[in-house]
Amino acid sequence: MVGPFEIDLRAGKDYPGTWREFRAWFPDDVACRRYLERLRWPKGFVCPACGHTEAWRASGDLWMCRGCSRRTSVTAGTILDKTRTPLTTWFAAAWYITNQKLGVSALGLQRVLGFNSEQTAWTMLHKFRRAMVRPDRDKLVGDVEVDETYVGGVSRGGKRGRGAEKKFIVAIAVELHEPRGFGRVRMRHVPDVQAASLVPFVCDIVEVGSLIRTDGHTGYDTLPSHGYRRDKLILSASDSPAHVSMPAVHRVASLLKRWLLGTHQGSVHGKHLQSYLEEFTFRFNRRHSRRRGLLFYRLLEQAVGAPPVPYKEIVAKR
Repeated sequence: MVGPFEIDLRAGKDYPGTWREFRAWFPDDVACRRYLERLRWPKGFVCPACGHTEAWRASGDLWMCRGCSRRTSVTAGTILDKTRTPLTTWFAAAWYITNQKLGVSALGLQRVLGFNSEQTAWTMLHKFRRAMVRPDRDKLVGDVEVDETYVGGVSRGGKRGRGAEKKFIVAIAVELHEPRGFGRVRMRHVPDVQAASLVPFVCDIVEVGSLIRTDGHTGYDTLPSHGYRRDKLILSASDSPAHVSMPAVHRVASLLKRWLLGTHQGSVHGKHLQSYLEEFTFRFNRRHSRRRGLLFYRLLEQAVGAPPVPYKEIVAKR
């Protein structure tokens, strides 16, 4: 089976390349639903209950499975499940989100789409962010630079670096390309800088056998016992500053902070920080895409593969 990233996708054929094409492709909910069916079931309908592949349309937006007689829609079991918002609005939001290079705030999305409430735009953004990272995504490989950074909290005074107060800790891993350049990135909001938080992060997102480049922090000392090679750089003994010795994570950390401050005015709470990290990761890993429409395609493709996210779960997330 050909994976989603192995298909030669083309603008004007697989996704709209311009705003004019977008409006022509998706004039109503019926057109949007047909496009989602194509994304969710590229080889034909598959019943989410029994896996049967034969069905017929019971009504405009429902399919009746011949195997178990279950009725289902293309949005059932996805982040669009039971939505009362027209699909045309969801599509417009996805297009706007992916066509803004630096992202969009809830207030900005509210103004563009004309929502009566900023809360509606905020919820829609968070649902899309949940779909921006695939659970089965490939792990990082090769040489990977790993470190932590601190975001949020007070900007003046207090201790800097590890142990800083009133700030949120973000673990960052970046693939290194030879002879220069960065590959993909992974991020995680962690509660502390102890091995119990940092080692599982590396094990979850990096292939065993990879070379992990870190500073001298003891939180990474057990990585070799998990099958990784470690290149430990003692920054205090180096003639080069940290941003020169470990350029990848420092560059990504700088871009992350600039994005949080510029697009979201720094108003990111800890309980939702991971969602913002997922969006940054989605954008950074697709920074070389020649067409913004391709990001629109990927976002909707992952949206119909992501489970539902009730509003209560979003606002109550810890």
